[in-house]
Amino acid sequence: MTRTIKQAAEESQKTKTSKMRMTTALGTDFWNDSCALDELGEAVENGAVGATSNPVIVYSVVHENRGKWIPVLDKIIRENGQDGEDEIAWKLIETIGKEAAAVLEPVYRKTAGKKGFLSVQVNPKFYRNAEAMTAHAMKLSSIAPNIAIKVPATETGLAAMEKIIAGGVNVNATVSFSVSQAVAVAEVFEKGLAKAGAGGVDMSKMHPYVTIMVGRVDDLLKRAMEKENISIDPGYLNWGGVAVFKKAYQVFKEKKYRSTLLAAAYRHVMHWSELTGDNVILSIPYQWWKKFNASDVTPAMTIENPVDGKIAGELYRKFADFRRAYDVTGMKPGEFARYGASVHTLNQFLGGYQKLLELVRERMFA
Repeated sequence: MTRTIKQAAEESQKTKTSKMRMTTALGTDFWNDSCALDELGEAVENGAVGATSNPVIVYSVVHENRGKWIPVLDKIIRENGQDGEDEIAWKLIETIGKEAAAVLEPVYRKTAGKKGFLSVQVNPKFYRNAEAMTAHAMKLSSIAPNIAIKVPATETGLAAMEKIIAGGVNVNATVSFSVSQAVAVAEVFEKGLAKAGAGGVDMSKMHPYVTIMVGRVDDLLKRAMEKENISIDPGYLNWGGVAVFKKAYQVFKEKKYRSTLLAAAYRHVMHWSELTGDNVILSIPYQWWKKFNASDVTPAMTIENPVDGKIAGELYRKFADFRRAYDVTGMKPGEFARYGASVHTLNQFLGGYQKLLELVRERMFA
């Protein structure tokens, strides 16, 4: 049974647990939004039960800890003399993923496969090819038993997700910013889960996730405000992603979807303090959850608290991008990949992957 706010606070006082521990005591799962091993180990000590990865994160992990990972990369290059940059890069990604998954494996064992997953993203270059995404997902899932696969929430990605889930592999939908995307993904997951069950998959270990990149919703609205000279209180824009996530949460609760909503892309404290509640995952970057731990904010059950009607109304009236993100029927699957936040994020993922390839090339000629 989920503890009350008072019980969680009392537990914190007795055991001197962190704010992240208090958050999880309220029924919210906390993930570390990186596969950096030192960060992940500290996150697990603070109650984290999962972690995420993508090309931007992997490049940062290698770049910021060259002392550990460059020798590993050099060894992969030496042992695979005929491999190109892509092949070497993915061998490195898989190596990092395997070590990060091992940090989470005790959580995975303790919870009998319900938690403790590392999300690893399929090659962003496959974003237009469902078959390539599916094949790559199956390969990546073999890294460790506690791997979930990140697939973009586009029309092409939806087709891949259903096949991956049906094959008994957990999926974490990414490049997702809207209620319509979250609902479309959840519906596809239900189809995939039904096929998985019919195929004899151990359903106790099937826990698909639906990410909403709340901070990137805010970013999109801020870009629109500047580009279109929209007059609005700038503070209202920090509620955009929160409002979308809360709306999706209510739909998921009503529909009784078996997937779990996950908030990512942190920009401010409300992406934590306003999204705490049962059956929610908060995937928080290391520097942000450290700030939250040191803050004077007391975690509370806030996920079902509505956004102020004046704020939500202003956002809805003045931003077409917010209406598209907030309405259940705001976008059709064919529009997902062309939504402004999707274009921006896919370009960033592709750019991060390109940086990783450039690093591999640098070492090949070292």
